[in-house]
Amino acid sequence: MRGPKTSKASRSGASANAARAAPGGAVATNPDEIRPATREVTFPIALAAVLLSFVALLISFSRGYLLLYGDAVAHLGIARRILDSRNPGLIQLGGVWLPLPHVLMLPFVQKLEWWQNGLAGAWPSLICYIASVAGLYRLARYLLMPRWAIAATAFYALNPNLLYLSTTAMTEPLFLALLIWTTLLMVECVAAIRAAGHAVVARRLILLSFFVLAAVYTRYDGWVLGATVWCVVTFTLARYREVWRKVAPSFVFFTLLAAAGPISWLAYNHHFFHDPLDFIRGPYSASAIEKKTAAPGLGHYHGWHNPLLALVYYTRAAQVDAAFWETGFLIMAAAIGGLVLAIRRRLLLPALLLWLPLPFYVYSIAYGSVPIFIPQLWPHSYYNSRYGMEMLPALALFAFLAAQWIEERWSHSQPLVKRLMQPIILLLIALSTVGMMYRTPLVLKEAINNSTTRVGFESALGRQLLSLPKASSILMYNSDHVGALQYAGIPLRQTINEGDYDSFQAALAAPAEHAAYVVAIAGDPVSAAVAAHPEGLTELTILCATGQPCARIYQSNRVAPVPPKS
Repeated sequence: MRGPKTSKASRSGASANAARAAPGGAVATNPDEIRPATREVTFPIALAAVLLSFVALLISFSRGYLLLYGDAVAHLGIARRILDSRNPGLIQLGGVWLPLPHVLMLPFVQKLEWWQNGLAGAWPSLICYIASVAGLYRLARYLLMPRWAIAATAFYALNPNLLYLSTTAMTEPLFLALLIWTTLLMVECVAAIRAAGHAVVARRLILLSFFVLAAVYTRYDGWVLGATVWCVVTFTLARYREVWRKVAPSFVFFTLLAAAGPISWLAYNHHFFHDPLDFIRGPYSASAIEKKTAAPGLGHYHGWHNPLLALVYYTRAAQVDAAFWETGFLIMAAAIGGLVLAIRRRLLLPALLLWLPLPFYVYSIAYGSVPIFIPQLWPHSYYNSRYGMEMLPALALFAFLAAQWIEERWSHSQPLVKRLMQPIILLLIALSTVGMMYRTPLVLKEAINNSTTRVGFESALGRQLLSLPKASSILMYNSDHVGALQYAGIPLRQTINEGDYDSFQAALAAPAEHAAYVVAIAGDPVSAAVAAHPEGLTELTILCATGQPCARIYQSNRVAPVPPKS
């Protein structure tokens, strides 16, 4: 397989084969040669990622950071209910969130202790973090010298926001791993097509099929990613028809699997929720949540129907997520410079796929009811700042392409530049990491800021639930505060909830007839049902917390609680 095109300056310092004779007649590889990484070279990088991930897990677990995000609690709840439910099975995969993250947590979340402490979500995320670090290094080796590939990988791997997310049940580590490896496979596939390597092309198409399907089942960005990959591969094969004819079966398989993801999810929503676009316009969609959480009288958030302002908010979030203080501006400028350089010199153009999150999130902010709030911009609060993390691979790869180019330009007139520039930048990366940790990384700060009242409320409610007779049935709406059940360690099959549609609707029509206890949280469907059908219910407790709705626990006079075992 022919390697990717390298810059002129990179080739000028080495022979055409980038090798030289060494003492004893051996051939020594030029350390500045841009060449693909072998498995042996990648192994130490992956091992370093393993060590970093476990250090991050130790810190996050010891400080109680694993369950700060309400979304992390909800992801674990969805994974848990697939088997722990009155109606287990495929229907429990449903909702706006796509199913693959929950399937990956499934083997871990059935252990009650790991569900309660959040480790069930940490294990898959840590594996994805390690895979993404190794994948980024391998991808960087197609574009950068080995020492600059190490610098780019260090910038990515040492990012405190990424390290924190990699200890939670959030979906960003999984999607970043899929984005990086899909880009790497596409780079190798396009290179093999141009080199007429039919066997390599066929294998890469099969692998791409599964990675695209996984991305589609992880986040909606993956739908755009899959479509883009298919278009690039198809366009390239169309220019090399002889290759296309020889890999036709693999290409057909790739096409079928790429289309199967979105089609199957539409069919799933149509079958279980009677609307194929339920994830776009249903009660749990982004637009519904935005309407529910918007402050009265303030109108829409900044960036609504304004792509330019949406671009400002997203790129600013990406900068703050990527580097300490205001050095994110420098990183973004360098990455844009590297992007221009790559396009002008036609360097590894398939790697431009890493920039896909930029247009996707600009569109999502402007037209998809997806606000981003960071303290640097009005309204100076915290919401969805983690979305900027999806730009981290692009910033890492292309910013260091620009740094490599600067070194090449200056090294002829300033020999010390070649010797000192990369070590100095590695030192700056370490200082940025320390600075971000000292000031608290933005993504972690958002989690801490937004979890204060929720965690206190759910733990207090969980303690109240623990005082109820064990194994007694509970009618409760779980979408908003499943963390209370998680805290109490109450199996979800013990509750009648919205995940069991028919039994839940029947219970709402007559709460006292279906459960021994009813938990009504102001504003949820159970609260409305109790207001409409209060007969047969006796109020036991009222629990209110600052910034959270009040919860009322009722006992049914018609369904007896399960007596304690003697």
